[in-house]
Amino acid sequence: MCVCSFVSSSCLASSNNSHMFAQPFDELLLGPTYCSQEVLSRNNLNLESDIGVFEIHEAFAGQILSNLVAMNSQAFADEKFGGKKVGEVDVSKLNTKGGSLAVGHPFGATGSRLVTTAAKRLQAENQRFALIAACADGGLGHACILERYDN
Repeated sequence: MCVCSFVSSSCLASSNNSHMFAQPFDELLLGPTYCSQEVLSRNNLNLESDIGVFEIHEAFAGQILSNLVAMNSQAFADEKFGGKKVGEVDVSKLNTKGGSLAVGHPFGATGSRLVTTAAKRLQAENQRFALIAACADGGLGHACILERYDN
């Protein structure tokens, strides 16, 4: 996948690293945590040292907060991931252009908004990797790593 600028038609970022997950019902909105762990592990990336841009869908305030806590919880990691925490998200790099609560998430277009925002931020902030994550209706989760494309 290549994310292109409509103005210059140049590639901004690319990805072939994503993961989808159907969550247990009792953890309905923690898909971003489960999927982030998988996509980071698969690509040998560290959340705290390798990811410079975070775009995480906010279904509602409690959902994003519970994911941030779960990602950095050793107890959660011990129970779900064999002891390896996802890591602590640097909130100064999280949804800096406004998340779903601020700018909205039009039905069917949330993923496009997250990917476009992350790709533009990678270029503007001169970062290499972005983590995009979202939960969805029915207990689904998704995470994706975008890598800045140098034109």
